[in-house]
Formats: sequence, C-alpha cells, structure tokens
Amino acid sequence: MSKLSLDMFVGQRVVLDTPGPLIYIGRLEAHDERGYWLSDADMHDRTEGHSTKEEYVSEARQMEQAGTPHMNRRRVFVDRQAVISISALEDII
Repeated sequence: MSKLSLDMFVGQRVVLDTPGPLIYIGRLEAHDERGYWLSDADMHDRTEGHSTKEEYVSEARQMEQAGTPHMNRRRVFVDRQAVISISALEDII
C-alpha cells in the first residue's frame, strides 16, 4: 500500500491484523516505513481468550459505536513487518 493511500486512515480508528494471534485496534496517529503509531489502543492476544479475531473485532466495533471503546494502551508502536492488513474499524461488517 502506498503512503498516499495509508494517509486516508490517519486520525481514524483502525484494525491492524497480524499473521499471529495479536490484533491491534486504535486511532492511527502516524505511519512511516518502520510502522504505525496508534493512540487509545487495544492490543489483543487471541491466545488469551475464546473468541476468534473476527468475533473480537466485531465486538470492538459494537463497543465503539456504543461509545465505550476498549483500550489498554495510551500509545503503541506496531512494526510494519508485523502487519498483514489495515482496515478502518467502521468498515468492519
């Protein structure tokens, strides 16, 4: 994805998916060739729960719409090589 197209996500709540059990949800503050900075973020480890990534993200979207987003990090850096996809949280169906 080009830097230009990633810019459309800046300021939005996004989901960063990884090939492993981790998933990140937060407001994309910045990105560069090294990775992504998220604020008001939720780092979720799939191995610590019973829901799939899809179920967890769907629940997170519902919580966001209700005005009660789940957050466990004020700010987190996610290495670009750890991410396989990025989506706006509002685009999750």
